[in-house]
Amino acid sequence: MSRQLISHNADLKALENEGYEVAVIAGHLVISNVPYVNAQREVKLGHLVSVLQMNGNETIRPTDHKVYFEGDHPCDKDGRALAHIKHSSKRQTLGGGIAVDHMFSAKPKEGYQDYQHKMTTYVEMIASHARAIDPAADARTFVVANSDEPDPVFNYTDTASARAGIGGLSEKLAMNKVAIVGLGGTGSYVLDLIAKTPIRELHLIDGDDFLQHNAFRSPGAPSLETLRERLKKVEYFAAQYAPMRKGMVAHPVYLEDTNAHLLDDMDFVFLCVDSGAAKRPVVERLEARGIPFIDVGMGIQMGDDSLVGVLRVTTSTTEQREPLRRRVGMGDAQIDDAYATNIQVADLNALNAAFAVVRWKKLLTFYADYEGEHSSNYTIDGNTISNMDKFDDD
Repeated sequence: MSRQLISHNADLKALENEGYEVAVIAGHLVISNVPYVNAQREVKLGHLVSVLQMNGNETIRPTDHKVYFEGDHPCDKDGRALAHIKHSSKRQTLGGGIAVDHMFSAKPKEGYQDYQHKMTTYVEMIASHARAIDPAADARTFVVANSDEPDPVFNYTDTASARAGIGGLSEKLAMNKVAIVGLGGTGSYVLDLIAKTPIRELHLIDGDDFLQHNAFRSPGAPSLETLRERLKKVEYFAAQYAPMRKGMVAHPVYLEDTNAHLLDDMDFVFLCVDSGAAKRPVVERLEARGIPFIDVGMGIQMGDDSLVGVLRVTTSTTEQREPLRRRVGMGDAQIDDAYATNIQVADLNALNAAFAVVRWKKLLTFYADYEGEHSSNYTIDGNTISNMDKFDDD
């Protein structure tokens, strides 16, 4: 994909034709072996990196005038740091194996016209001082650099992570197989959120048809013609996300003892079904296979003249299974009754899904996690979140 990006974008191809070692890696444009002067007046080689802004796999005019640099801070021929471009110095990982040490800032009055203009301007600012010491110092090596292989997950580059500078963190989410059991209101929003992460395969498991009421509590806006097709939920949602990503696997079945083996190879599972009894074979299979999972629940009821209730997210890991057994009903009437009304509202479905996905990302250390709660409740009327079954709980 990245070699195609270079060949199909005039500014990137121009850089390569001029002899620069150009690569597109994890949503970043990289020029390797840029000569610079260090504080000891030695000529060294570094890497110049820019976030790559694109639309439809075509570069757009850069609005971000900053670049990153891997190496010592560049100096002039006398070993004095180039203060006019210095912005910040901090070692950080951008993803795709890119690690940088500095950020530079230099903005022409009219901005940069394209990436050829941007990158050659920075190269000249840095390498001109190296040429003053060694006239042969030149970033134009005419070596064809290695770019990314075709993306195993997305059909186009994830420039959002690159733009935010969190590509390295996003790689923590690169699981092989994740399943969502139940593609109702909450499950469909879980899908919408994790579809944008680098999970190689997303397995969708649900035996229901996609009906008109589903359209009002799930992402997107299906047409009347689509509803008349009476697709299975998993087939409908797999088709919705296929233009963006690969690895959508639809299983139009209800899980039970006879087919719970579908979960055996999963790295993680989101359990988004209402029926406590239906959860039992799934939970037992996941626990037996040592697979971590998150269960979600909503208990929404009609008050005097408005809705009240609680959203729950409960995590089960090999280190701590007991909270789920205690808080999630699996045919236990006393626990199940709290979630028996089945009132569903899209914003609460989306919020419950967001809580679940945030918890998953905490488990993978994408987000900081100081409490390690294995269950949490959000109370609507009080707008409060209660964390339970924490690291420090007995």
